[in-house]
Amino acid sequence: MKYMILLYASQQDYDSMTGKGSPESPAWTAADFEAMGAYMEAWNKEIADSGEFVDARGLAAPVHTRRVQLENGVPVVTDGPYPETAEVLAGYTIVECDSFDRATEIAARLAACPAPEHARGRAKADVRPIVDSRTDLEV
Repeated sequence: MKYMILLYASQQDYDSMTGKGSPESPAWTAADFEAMGAYMEAWNKEIADSGEFVDARGLAAPVHTRRVQLENGVPVVTDGPYPETAEVLAGYTIVECDSFDRATEIAARLAACPAPEHARGRAKADVRPIVDSRTDLEV
């Protein structure tokens, strides 16, 4: 079965990773960013080497987001970021493995990803099964 591991961040996280820190979220150093990148590359390679890797992508910062929603029956487009949203989807990895537990084990290894301490506490990932059709949806 396929599972999507969804990785979350905030605009503040993107800003601090790119050197634009704030008192609540100091800027990452080049070494911090390199360590995270090296870890993620190794994590993806391990999944690929095991035959469980399907796809992975990072997403641009929330400031580059557009939300489309209906208001009074008319589609309305709003540019991001959205102050009411504390976290947004930052990227994803799709794995194909034997069980939900195995997909969760893979995602749990993300906890070892190097990052400054102030950022580590905000890091989170969801693991969700990917359905093949609407008949696979369970409530």
